[in-house]
Amino acid sequence: MTLSAPTVLLPYQQKWVGDQSQVKVCEKSRRVGISWAEAADAALTGAASRTAGGDDTWYIGYNQDMAKEFILDVAFWAKHYQLAAGEMEEQVFIDQDEGKQDKHILTFGITFASGFRVTALSSRPSNLRGKQGRVVIDEAAFHGDLAGLIKAAIALLMWGGRVRIISTHDGDTNAFNELVQDCRAKKLPYSVHRIDFTTAVEQGLFKRICLSTSKEWTEEAEAAWVAGMRAFYASNAAEELDVIPGTGSGSYLQRAVIETCMRDGIPVVRLSLPNEFTVLPKHIREAETADWCREHLQPLLALLDPNLDHHFGQDFARNGDLSAIWPLVQTRDLRLVTPFILEMRNVPFDQQRQVLFYLIDRLPRFRSGAMDARGNGQYLAEVAMQHYGALRIAQVMLSVEWYRDNMPRLKAAFEDQTLAVPKDADVLNDLRAIKLDKGVAKVPDNAHTQGSDGHMRHGDTAVALALAIYAVYQMTADGVCDGFQSVSRRGHGTDSHNDDYSDSRSRSMV
Repeated sequence: MTLSAPTVLLPYQQKWVGDQSQVKVCEKSRRVGISWAEAADAALTGAASRTAGGDDTWYIGYNQDMAKEFILDVAFWAKHYQLAAGEMEEQVFIDQDEGKQDKHILTFGITFASGFRVTALSSRPSNLRGKQGRVVIDEAAFHGDLAGLIKAAIALLMWGGRVRIISTHDGDTNAFNELVQDCRAKKLPYSVHRIDFTTAVEQGLFKRICLSTSKEWTEEAEAAWVAGMRAFYASNAAEELDVIPGTGSGSYLQRAVIETCMRDGIPVVRLSLPNEFTVLPKHIREAETADWCREHLQPLLALLDPNLDHHFGQDFARNGDLSAIWPLVQTRDLRLVTPFILEMRNVPFDQQRQVLFYLIDRLPRFRSGAMDARGNGQYLAEVAMQHYGALRIAQVMLSVEWYRDNMPRLKAAFEDQTLAVPKDADVLNDLRAIKLDKGVAKVPDNAHTQGSDGHMRHGDTAVALALAIYAVYQMTADGVCDGFQSVSRRGHGTDSHNDDYSDSRSRSMV
């Protein structure tokens, strides 16, 4: 059944109702009207015939007041759309608990002329047994057995049901936040929506409040209302309004979890150049860099399996921090193995390009790379994209949103032990530098550590790994082209010092 989101809903509400995924999850601010929008969907679905996609809806809140409010909202929408439906009914529901005496609980429901109904249930998982239709779990973070409830609800999918899970946060260790993180890590194939207070206001929340309360909207009134809401929630505003689960400040990845994925024999290759190298004539810089690549990279690249797919991620820096390139090999059993890591310190822009192209040209079955395109990194990411194509090089503007969406997958790879990384103290410290900052895993701006060479690091290899994992999964999912491998035009690779590296290697169909 394809439903058109009603125009009376705000854009974020329309997006939620319009998403007809089998299972969808919404992490949200307080009082932004997602349950109200869900009631609109329940009314439309309940009023439709079976052939038009009609179905029952089972609503599960954590208290009776929520149940009554939702059913009243469904009744409102039924009248608004002039749908044939009865009034809200009070019902006595038998709350079954194995091994204990059944409880008779007053609950609420509404029945449509189609024969379908919207009914509120208690949050005991066993109450969903034998049911068919849609399940709405509201304020999921506050249910006592969310995992059991979701397990029971998912069983309804077999007969065409759908599950909607809605909640504000209640801490970063809560089962609801773990569910959201598993979705972002792609452990679960569920659709995720995130609606914070600022987004809701920008999309007309306060204007809608003014309309419903017959008050005049002004920018000044809106600003005062927003300030008042934030003052009301005070120190809890981050969690209650900004959708940032309450959290500690510890490392995102436990040391023991990282070490289980560390392997002996995976090299970390380091290129560090003195300041005076930058002012050497161009042909000397290129020649010395080519010699270094032949000596240090070529032996490692020659060991790569030509039958496996290769990817990479790069976190860029010109001086101060490191430029880190992290290749990944995807094995036949879909594990991700690190063949080596390349670190560059104080390497000029042109030589970083030279080294990068040398490496990419010799990666067998090169599929995709993701590159830090912030600041100075934008140059190298752009020329790599121009040289190898936009389907194979992603220019990533690292942001809070990017980290929120992609760091859970890095964590999942470590926890599931589907990743092999070097047993290296500097790499370990980089990975341990990832912290939760307002609910988002990233390397804090001030998280500088001293490396084994005495120079400063800033979690550089950790960011490169996150980008590499993004390249493996996201770019492949988005349709990276297949069927190409890198071959030399004249067999010289980047050893030639042509100004535009035109003979560095081109792509040829195999």
